[in-house]
Amino acid sequence: MNAPLRLEILVASARPERFADVPAGWLVTALRERPDFEVGVLDLRDWSLPTDLTDTPEVEDYRSRLAAADAFIAVTSEYNHGYPASLKTALDSAKREWRAKPIGFVSYGGLSGGLRAVEQLRQVVAELHMVSVRESVSFAQAKRRFDKNGMTNDDAAIDACDRMLNQLAWWGTTLRAARTVEPYPG
Repeated sequence: MNAPLRLEILVASARPERFADVPAGWLVTALRERPDFEVGVLDLRDWSLPTDLTDTPEVEDYRSRLAAADAFIAVTSEYNHGYPASLKTALDSAKREWRAKPIGFVSYGGLSGGLRAVEQLRQVVAELHMVSVRESVSFAQAKRRFDKNGMTNDDAAIDACDRMLNQLAWWGTTLRAARTVEPYPG
């Protein structure tokens, strides 16, 4: 039980000219200092998940990655006051693999910083029997928050990230232990 938690980062935007790589890269860098996590990145631009939710070999591979994970972080933009369709497809392409696992959010966008997308996502992940950690990271006017190397000096975001990761570690460890004792009843 002392093994690092397997954390999968879901990079939600699949747009060709996206900004997602910047906050996702910053998050991966922050996680390098956390020995309690073993990090993987599920970039949804690289996965051909069918929108009609049919089973394919790639969907099975995707579900296997999810099943092996102990925790998740979604890095999401906000499109038209919501989250990207690619993330909805990714969430709907699996079911039991999500259950009894925590998820945190790093959002970015204009004035709202993606917070409207995160509020919608909290409802969806609750239906998937996930635990949405309270703390999240939000970058309003995101392109102004990062330097040319993809780093930020936004103290509020750095602090929120640390608190979010601490909450993910606690929930991830607790739920992993609980799943080994008894399968989740959902």
